[in-house]
Amino acid sequence: MTTTPDRSRVQLPGISSRAYEHPADRSALVALRKLSGFDTVLKQMSGLISERRLRLMYLASAVRASETQFRSVYDMGRDAAYTLDLHRVPEIYVQQDPRVNAMAIGFDDPFIVVTTGLLNLMNEEEQRFVIGHETAHILSGHAVYRTMLIILTQLATRVAWIPLGYIGLRAIVAGLEEWFRKSELSCDRGGLLTGQDPETAKRALMKLAGGDYTHEMNIEAFLAQYQEYDTAGDLRDGFLKVLNLLGTTHPFAVVRVAELDKWHRRGEYERILSGDYPRREDDADVKVTDEIKAAAESYRRSWSESQDPFIGVLRDVAEGAVNAGERIFNRFARRDGN
Repeated sequence: MTTTPDRSRVQLPGISSRAYEHPADRSALVALRKLSGFDTVLKQMSGLISERRLRLMYLASAVRASETQFRSVYDMGRDAAYTLDLHRVPEIYVQQDPRVNAMAIGFDDPFIVVTTGLLNLMNEEEQRFVIGHETAHILSGHAVYRTMLIILTQLATRVAWIPLGYIGLRAIVAGLEEWFRKSELSCDRGGLLTGQDPETAKRALMKLAGGDYTHEMNIEAFLAQYQEYDTAGDLRDGFLKVLNLLGTTHPFAVVRVAELDKWHRRGEYERILSGDYPRREDDADVKVTDEIKAAAESYRRSWSESQDPFIGVLRDVAEGAVNAGERIFNRFARRDGN
């Protein structure tokens, strides 16, 4: 079997994950990375969530992609690591499961798991987008921080009988879920940067909603569907959309396609491919306050673009919260010089 790629793709030497991360995701990651020892504490908190144990489980119960097993998937993983300039190619395991799923697991030596349901649903170029999406999760280091969500979610169920304790934890979990959803938008961009085919990336996400019926679907019509979802009917519909997000860790498919389309149309994708992107070597110099401001501006832009009447009602309250948050971070910045 040939190992020659179907076409050449632009490599992105030394690319920082900040290049594709959604501002809300990036600000949280930059802040957490500044906390010395945070990931070590989180690993200790994870207790039974053992990377070695999970790897042994998949080594025994799934098929590891290699030059002799699932060769095409193996090549996609190698190409994704090359494009994003990872120093190590993550292992990929294929798991027999009819559900459509893929995930990046692990702290020190992360690996990728894809289900046969996903391989059956998507063609090779769409699979390449998914493998790139998961590789972007690894480059961003999302696995470490996502573990916090798992731990707190489990803790929230244990203290559900304590009203105030549960309410407090649920508020934290809701905030983490919002970050989790933004991290998925980040890695959709990372998947596009690896596959370097915008229409394929959007088609792969659209399949998560309509299955393997691309001959019956149309991207422009799907984007028009997003516009209808965004405008909503009245305040009641806007409120119901917020309720529908409770407990979810992934944005809805129509939102993911629309957000990726916006990012592509803004020219950021082409700019990165041309070599204009932040480098990892500069990550340590990034200021938390700058990223917080970028996240706030991103939310302001999304609020101003949204035609949802419920968002209009919340906008003034949210703006006040964002402004207060900026003042707090600016105050700390003056103290520590960051």
